[in-house]
Amino acid sequence: MTSLPKVNELGFFEIRLESIGGLGANLAGKLLSEDGVVGNGLNGVGFSSYGSEKKGSPVKAHIRFCDPDVNIRDTTPIERPHVVGIFHDALFKTLNCTSGIYSDSTILVNSKKTPEKLKEIIGLQGGTIAVIDATEIALEEQTKVNTAMLGALYRVLDFLNPDSMKDTIRRTFEKKYPHLVEPNIRTFDRGYHEVVFKTFEPEAGVIPKPFTRPESVLGYETQPIGGTVINPGNSILKDLSISRAGMLPHFHEDKCINCAACDTACPDFCFVWEEKEDKRGRPQMFLKGIDYQYCKGCLKCVHACPVEALTDERELDDQYAVNNRVPHLFDLVK
Repeated sequence: MTSLPKVNELGFFEIRLESIGGLGANLAGKLLSEDGVVGNGLNGVGFSSYGSEKKGSPVKAHIRFCDPDVNIRDTTPIERPHVVGIFHDALFKTLNCTSGIYSDSTILVNSKKTPEKLKEIIGLQGGTIAVIDATEIALEEQTKVNTAMLGALYRVLDFLNPDSMKDTIRRTFEKKYPHLVEPNIRTFDRGYHEVVFKTFEPEAGVIPKPFTRPESVLGYETQPIGGTVINPGNSILKDLSISRAGMLPHFHEDKCINCAACDTACPDFCFVWEEKEDKRGRPQMFLKGIDYQYCKGCLKCVHACPVEALTDERELDDQYAVNNRVPHLFDLVK
């Protein structure tokens, strides 16, 4: 019988997956909860919470496991996870992905950064950080990030049988997508074997912060009169960079013929133009560059370019997007 390593006061071992639409966290949560129950004999429940389901919007998956004799009557979002799986390290820019963790929780991050660097970003007081470059694995195997993250999760959740998850993956894909079965199993295996762990002991004398549930900023006593929207949508604050799944377009100005095929194909108006004189002194629009803040890495522009002035490149931690960004609203950004 599968034995849980730890449980909370209600008898649950809880897992929270933090992701963005398009990386497959919803499916990963379903596969994980299904395998825990069907393949490992636990009692469990899994569900997701998300907004518009649009690629790039925040997604959370919640999974609870408990012993077979424990009834699950709690389907609220998980506030105090024993394990957190973060599908993209850019989420730290906009979300508190590790809220509610215990001092001995494990945080699994899809990243190329070192555990030490991630500890600084998170502000971790104590616990274990597991790192896997799931994006690189998915690109090489031509699959998605979620299967590599599942493989790494099964190293973290060592009370679960990885062979049973392979059976679950095979059962999920073999009817509709039989050609994806073996690539996803390879991706799972690589995630399982390539994840790296680092445990950090709490500093001496540091008292762990007690858990406090965040309160809503606006309530029935504090909301504006008439329901006024005091923080409207703003294009300057929009940041689609967390939507990129490992690839982004590189602009080669020396090859560009300024045909605007890329601009026509781009769904988010990322391309910045400026008016200059051509060789004959006539006014013409020239492509100045790309505003990577609004680029979600769909690469439609690369396919549309007739002269290979745009190429798809792996997005590494070399700050390419930051250093080569051409802001749309330059004066306002300054």
